[in-house]
Amino acid sequence: MDKPYVVGITGGIGSGKTAATDFLGEQGALVLDADVESRALTAENGEALPMIRERFGDAVFNEDGTLNRRALGDIVFADEEQRRALEGILHPMVQHRMIQKIRQAGQNGVPFLFLSVPLLFETGMDALCDETWCLSLSPEEQLERVMERDGLSRAEAAARIESQMPLEEKVRRANVVIRTNRSIDATRAELTSLLRDLIRRLT
Repeated sequence: MDKPYVVGITGGIGSGKTAATDFLGEQGALVLDADVESRALTAENGEALPMIRERFGDAVFNEDGTLNRRALGDIVFADEEQRRALEGILHPMVQHRMIQKIRQAGQNGVPFLFLSVPLLFETGMDALCDETWCLSLSPEEQLERVMERDGLSRAEAAARIESQMPLEEKVRRANVVIRTNRSIDATRAELTSLLRDLIRRLT
């Protein structure tokens, strides 16, 4: 079985990862998304819910038994110990699912795929990657995007940004840096060029 060539995609919150990976998916690339796996684990009847209830109690659940994501977010982004507890539940489960899907892609003859992981370097999942791409923008633009996207105050948005590795450190570690402080068309043109180059290198 051949292992696919794995390109890790990361960036800070609000840096445009979803738009980038959606575009790559539209170009026919296989994208495995850690956020999608995490949401599946915490959706109704999700595998992670019993452990989350045991650790955080009934206060982070709605009456119908579904997870109250806002309530959980308020807790974990205000307290590093609580955030690490949640990560300790979710990250190993997400990583296990990702490894299984990479293996399955190899069995299906997929030559390469993208692994979209917001906390790629923080969780050590860059070890699964053959190269890494990082989406980047200025701190002020990042703050504005997170506030607007998630309806958060400046302090709430800053807390979410600060819970991650500094973006400049991710940029330093990445093989490729894609600036997203410009038009979506410009970013898509760069992604198209990078994808074309990747395919050329692998064939």
